[in-house]
Amino acid sequence: MAEISEQTIIERARRGSVDAFNMLVRRYQDAVYTLAYRMLGDPAAADDAAQEAFISAYRKLDSYRGGSFKSWLLRITANLCLDDLRRVKRQRTDYLDDLAPEDSADGPPLPSNETPPEEAAEQAELAAAIQRCINNLTTEHRAVLVMSDVEGFAYGEIAAALETQVGTVKSRLSRARLAMRRCLAGIAGIMELLPPEVRPTSDD
Repeated sequence: MAEISEQTIIERARRGSVDAFNMLVRRYQDAVYTLAYRMLGDPAAADDAAQEAFISAYRKLDSYRGGSFKSWLLRITANLCLDDLRRVKRQRTDYLDDLAPEDSADGPPLPSNETPPEEAAEQAELAAAIQRCINNLTTEHRAVLVMSDVEGFAYGEIAAALETQVGTVKSRLSRARLAMRRCLAGIAGIMELLPPEVRPTSDD
C-alpha cells in the first residue's frame, strides 16, 4: 500500500480529521518537544508548550500556505515559547550588548549533537552544560541561537518568525554564541569536550 503523502494528511486534517492530525503529531512531536525544551529549559514547561503548539497549529491549519510543514510548526512553537518566557519574566540581563557590534561576524555554531556511541557519557555531560548555558541567555538571544544552531533555521526564517530584521538576527546570534563560549569555558571539565573552533579565544 502506497504511503500517504504529508500534503494529503494535512488536507484531511484541515477538513476536520483528528486521526490525520494525530499522524502529524506523531511525526513531529519529538522535534517540537526538543525545541520547546531547548528554549524553556524545563521538561514540564516543554511538555505544556508542545501540547499548546499542536493545539495552536490545529486551529491555524487554514493559515498554512505550503512549504515545509515542520518549519511552520516549529515557528509556532518558538513563538509560544517566547511568549511563555516573557510572561514569566525569565529574561536575563544582556551583559554582552556593549561587547559586540551589531555588524560583528557570526561565530561558529554550537557543536553538533551527533557523536559516536563510545562518547555517550561525554555527550550527555556536554549537552547538560550547553542547556545550562542556553538557560542563561536572554529571551531574544536564546530564541535565535536555538532556532539557528539547534533547529537549523535560515536567517530569513528566524527573522520572519521573530518579526525582526535579518541583521538583528545575525547580531543576536553572534552575541549568543559568544556568551555560550564564555559560559561553557567557565564550567569545569567542559573545555576539552568542545571542538577547537568553538573554544574561547583571547579575543573573547
